[in-house]
Amino acid sequence: MISIPEDRKVVENACKELSNSMLRTESERDLQKEIIEALCDKVDIDKKHVRKLASIYHRQNYSDVKAFADDLQGLYEEIFGS
Repeated sequence: MISIPEDRKVVENACKELSNSMLRTESERDLQKEIIEALCDKVDIDKKHVRKLASIYHRQNYSDVKAFADDLQGLYEEIFGS
């Protein structure tokens, strides 16, 4: 497959770098989970709401989310009634 030693080394180094990145990602996910659980224990709020709030805050797309929800509500009412 990869017969050139330099190319094998490039692939090996890339795999190591990817593995390190994956480890950092896993660690960040664990931290996020801990933050969410601690908040939900302290304040009476659903985990899914915390995740959504954090996502909207991170992306700074509240107006897009609100517009989508309004459109969806209108469509639902049009199809199924209020």
